[in-house]
Amino acid sequence: MPDNKYDSIVIGAGAAGLMCAALAGARGRKVLLLDHSHKLAEKIRISGGGRCNFTNINTAPECYISNTPKFCISPLSRYTPKHFIELLNKYNITYHEKTLGQLFCDGSSEQIIELLDSLGNDSKVKRCMGVSILCVEKELSGFKVATSIGDFVSESVVIATGGLSIPQIGATGFGYNIARQFGHNIIKTDAALVPLALSPEELQYLSPLSGTSFFSSASINKTNFQENTLITHRGLSGPAILQISSYWSGGVAISLDMLPNMNITEELSANRSSNKLLENFLAQFFSMRLASSLCAMLQINKSISQLSKSDIHKISNFIHSFTIKPTGSLGYKKAEVTKGGVDCKELSSKSMMSNKVEGLFFIGEVVDVTGWLGGYNFQWAWASAFAAAQNI
Repeated sequence: MPDNKYDSIVIGAGAAGLMCAALAGARGRKVLLLDHSHKLAEKIRISGGGRCNFTNINTAPECYISNTPKFCISPLSRYTPKHFIELLNKYNITYHEKTLGQLFCDGSSEQIIELLDSLGNDSKVKRCMGVSILCVEKELSGFKVATSIGDFVSESVVIATGGLSIPQIGATGFGYNIARQFGHNIIKTDAALVPLALSPEELQYLSPLSGTSFFSSASINKTNFQENTLITHRGLSGPAILQISSYWSGGVAISLDMLPNMNITEELSANRSSNKLLENFLAQFFSMRLASSLCAMLQINKSISQLSKSDIHKISNFIHSFTIKPTGSLGYKKAEVTKGGVDCKELSSKSMMSNKVEGLFFIGEVVDVTGWLGGYNFQWAWASAFAAAQNI
């Protein structure tokens, strides 16, 4: 086979692209992996605070957002967290569970990058970094990919170029442009798993509390997540907010239960004879700074014994149904993933191949499948990569 001819060309050397290329190469396929970046898998490198939250043992289809909700069932069922864990065990990479099924490397995220790099080398994948893709054309026998280092031809092309999140590490809309070129619909993209901004009026009380966090339940309609909320100088962040942000759209209010596992009315009623000031009472559950600020917002700081029934009702509503209406998100620069992408209705859930163009595949974040926070998006990368790798 000539040096410029391959069985498959994978464009994008992130989690999904590295995995797909290595698995296809292990099947004896001649694979070329191309990426415009000079650095390998930057998103893996920075993930999980540098420890890479590589999967979640609670992975299930309902943990994903898509305009075609059932699409992810097939790929996720054929490559599960157990499969990736077995791979790590085989290569003696140790890991630990933090909370809610999230698995992290004991060492650093570099271990995952090195593992995928090693698998690609073992599978004789040819990788070229810092390469500009000039155009992708369909030919009778496959595809021609024109690049800054020459032209390559292949039977199939896999687009694994990710979404628009974190442009500062090289994210672009390349994958969506290729999809549109070949007649694919793109489900509207938006920043997801992203901090939310608040109005100056709401920040008046909250911004002095920047850096303060509290356990909460963040809700939109019937969707809710119980995790920490973090107050920032621009609005709200933390796991609960990042999770609910994927379900948020402009103009929609978010309800925060600031004591989701407690009934503040019952707590106050049980202490009706106490002369303790309300802010000191609330400081049992929140930081003193937050307790004082809550009292300022409530405009109540009597002793518990002086609270009227209407005061208690007001406090309860405020703490259990604190309603905020974000003015926007902090955008792709702060988003962990991109919501939306290549329309799943136009892809095969078995192979990830386009239903419109024979031999054209889309995997990972570029597809309209967005996972929750906590390793779900990496699991989608591994699963969609596996599905495509069996068919290229």
